[in-house]
Amino acid sequence: MTPIRILVVDDHPIVRDGLIAILGTQPDFDVVGGASDGREALRAIATLAPDVMLLDLEMPEMDGVEMLRHLRDQGSPVRTLVFTAFDTDERIVAAVQAGTQGYLLKGAPREEIFNAVRVVYAGGSLLQPVVASKLMRQVSGASPAQHDLDALTPREQHVLELLAQGLQNKEIALELTITERTVKFYVSSILSKLGAGNRTEAVRIAAQRGMVKL
Repeated sequence: MTPIRILVVDDHPIVRDGLIAILGTQPDFDVVGGASDGREALRAIATLAPDVMLLDLEMPEMDGVEMLRHLRDQGSPVRTLVFTAFDTDERIVAAVQAGTQGYLLKGAPREEIFNAVRVVYAGGSLLQPVVASKLMRQVSGASPAQHDLDALTPREQHVLELLAQGLQNKEIALELTITERTVKFYVSSILSKLGAGNRTEAVRIAAQRGMVKL
């Protein structure tokens, strides 16, 4: 049986190396390489010819969605499985529209990752239930007001309150002792959950709903 050739694309070395190690435990997997950004991944695909690519969305140089669009336009045969922390509706829809065959959130059990790789390689598609529900909400054309909005997590609520105080991402990162990248993730999630197009609109909506005080 020919092993499934896998390329792991993630800009965090620890995450990338961890995935490579975990995937390497499966006898039917052959991890042929790793890449830290979209441009490096495109070069790796051209030289290594992987069957399946595990792809993070948030990367420097070229993000995952842009890379997916490049592969689609090139007619690349590689099958892609997005593996990311981003679960906002817009991110999911953008990735699916760009051609990904699967979408898993980081934190998924390793057996679920193994299964997803095999399903995608076999020509199938796979979305976690939480991802599928968000995608269906977008595809149905329903507005956030027509659904029970996802409640903000305590950390997202804290970030929202700091946004309402006028703090920028760098200042919020210092206040919460987290990375600026993580702040961007929280802000993106807040915008999605509130149905807001930008930070100012998010604060206005939150104030109207009594979630923050201006």
